[in-house]
Amino acid sequence: MTSFTRKRTIPIACLFLVTMTVPLCQSAAFAATKSATQSDKRQRVDAVAMAEKIDQLLETEFKKSNIKPAPLANDEDFLRRVTFDLAGRKPANSEVILFGLDASPGKRQAVIDDLLKSEEYGVNWARYWRDVIYLRATDARSRINQNEFEDWMTTQLNQNKSWDQITTDLLTATGDVRENGNTALIFAHQGDPAELAAETSRIFLGIQIQCANCHDHPTDKWKRNSFHELAAFFPRVRVRPVRDATPRTFEVVSMDRGADGNQYAQRMKILQDPSMLFRLYDKNRDGKLTEQEVQRTRMARGFEQMVSRADKDGDKALTAEEIKSIPVPDNRQRFMTEYHMPDLNDPTSMGKVVQPVLFVGTKAPEGLDDIERRETLSKFLTTPSNVWFSRAIVNRLWAEMLGEGFYTPIDDIGPERSSVYPEVLNTLSEGFTASGYDLKWLCKTITNTRAYQREMQKKTEQQHTPFAAQLPTRLRGDQIFTAITQVFGVDDLQANRNIGSRRYQGSRTARGQFSTLFTYDPSTSQDEITGDVPQALFMMNSKTLDEMLGTDRNTKLAQIARDFKDDNDAIQELYLLTLSRVPGKAELKICQDYIQEADNRNDALEDLMWSLLNSSEFITKR
Repeated sequence: MTSFTRKRTIPIACLFLVTMTVPLCQSAAFAATKSATQSDKRQRVDAVAMAEKIDQLLETEFKKSNIKPAPLANDEDFLRRVTFDLAGRKPANSEVILFGLDASPGKRQAVIDDLLKSEEYGVNWARYWRDVIYLRATDARSRINQNEFEDWMTTQLNQNKSWDQITTDLLTATGDVRENGNTALIFAHQGDPAELAAETSRIFLGIQIQCANCHDHPTDKWKRNSFHELAAFFPRVRVRPVRDATPRTFEVVSMDRGADGNQYAQRMKILQDPSMLFRLYDKNRDGKLTEQEVQRTRMARGFEQMVSRADKDGDKALTAEEIKSIPVPDNRQRFMTEYHMPDLNDPTSMGKVVQPVLFVGTKAPEGLDDIERRETLSKFLTTPSNVWFSRAIVNRLWAEMLGEGFYTPIDDIGPERSSVYPEVLNTLSEGFTASGYDLKWLCKTITNTRAYQREMQKKTEQQHTPFAAQLPTRLRGDQIFTAITQVFGVDDLQANRNIGSRRYQGSRTARGQFSTLFTYDPSTSQDEITGDVPQALFMMNSKTLDEMLGTDRNTKLAQIARDFKDDNDAIQELYLLTLSRVPGKAELKICQDYIQEADNRNDALEDLMWSLLNSSEFITKR
C-alpha cells in the first residue's frame, strides 16, 4: 500500500459520477484432455433446451405469486456480464460495438459458445477454485503450489474434464506438490483427516458436517459418528517435506499399515506403563532415569524434551509417575494407519477405531489401502444416485453467476435445509448428471436462461423474489485486476516489493498482491461482501494507477486525448473503455460541463477516468 495522494482535488461533479453510474448499495471506492468430440458425447441433454425448461418452471412460480420479472438486460450489460462470468475479463471496445451492431437473433448463444471455447474460460474458473480451496487452507505453506494448481485446473477445465473426474483427481492425488497441482486440497490441510473430511463434504456435497466433530450436529441429522466415519477415509495420507530439495517442497504420500502405526502404539504403551524402561535403563535401581543412564539408547534423542515436560521436582531425572503424566501428543493421528475417533471423556486415550463410511452412501470394504480408500470415497461421492454431488455444484455455479443460489449459504445445503424452487434445482441437477457432469454444459445452460440475462435490480429487505432479476455481484480480485490492465492497455501492473512476499509466493507478483487485497472467499454470500478502506485507498491513491492516468506520457488516456478531439467522442471512448457501455444523457452532460469548465482539458479527462475507475460499477458485474 502506498501513501501517495492525488494532487488535484476532484470536483463534486466528478465525485457524483462515481455514485451515479450504477444503483448499488456497495462501493469499494467509498466504503472506507478430453476432446470436444468426447465432450459432445457426454451432453445427452441439450443445454439451450434445458435453459428454456428452467425458465418455464421459474416463470410458472412467478405467476403463482403475481410477480413480474425484470426485462432482459440490454446488449451492453449482457455482454459485460457473460464475458466476466465465463472469461474473467471485460469485453473489448470493439466487441461491445460489434455485438451491438449484430442484428442476428442467436448472437447471445453464439457469444456464450465462443467464450466457453476460449482459453480464458479455464483460467478464470481455475482462479475461482483456487480461492475456494486456499482461502480455507489450514496451512499457509500450501500457497507454494497454487501456481501448479492453477495450471493443472486450467488444463482440466479447457479440456472439459468432467466434474466427477476432477473431484476424483483432487481426492486421490499423490506426489511432489510443486509438480502435481491436483495435490492442492490435501496439501492445503496437511493431510489432516478431520480437516479433509470437513472440506470434502463442504466443497463436493455442499454439506457442513464439521459441526458434528465433537457432538451430534445441532441443526441437522448428522451424528458425531458420521463425521468421523468420513474422516476415516484419510488416516493413511501424509504430507511430508522432501529432504534436501531446493526450493523447499513437500510431497503427498500414502502410509499404509506398517511401522509408523506400530511405533506410535509402542510409544503410547511405554508412556502408560514405563516399567520396562526402568528394567532396561535404571542402572542404580533408584527409581529414576537420568540423562547419563539413557545415553546411547533409543531414549536419548527425546529425553531432554521429556524432562522439560514431566520433571516435577527439578532434579533433571524422571520417575515412573512423572513419565505417566506426560500428555498424549496432539498430533498422534499422523502416526496412525487407522482412524481413531477421540474419546471426549478421556482425551488422553487412543479413542475408538472407526471404519470409513460416507454418511450419504455406504460403508467401504475392509482391507483397503490408502489410495483404494480415497478412490472408494470418490466413487461414493460421484455416483449418480448421490443427488447432493450435483446439487452442490449446480447451486454454487448458479449463485456465482446470478448473485444468489437456491440455498444460502451455497455450501450449507442438505436434507435438513430448504431451497427456493426445489423443482428447478432438481431439474437442472438431473440434467447436469445426465450430461456426464459436464461443467461447460452447466455454464452454457445457466447463461442461456432468461433468469441469467435479466436486468440487474438491487435487493431490498421489504420485497425480494429470487431470480426475478439479476443481483449486483462484486467482481473477484483477479477479475478487477484484469479489467484494470485492459483499461490501461498493459499486460501487468507494477509489483510492490515491500509488501506480500512474507506471506506466500503468489503475493510476489502484482496480481498476487492485488488478489491478497481484493479477493474474498467465493463461498461467501454476496450480502456479506463489502469493500474496505485499504481497497478504496488503493484505487483512489495508488501511485501505479496514477502514473497510468497521466496524459503527459505514453498512456492509453493520452492516446484518447490525442485521437478524439471532440469532447463527446472522448467521453464515449472513456465509458466504453472502463464500463463497456456508452454514457447516459445525464452522465454525458455532467462530463461535458466539467471539461468545458476545466482550465486544462487533459487534466479534466484524467479526473473523469479516475472517477469511472473508482465507481462501484467498475468493480461490479451488472
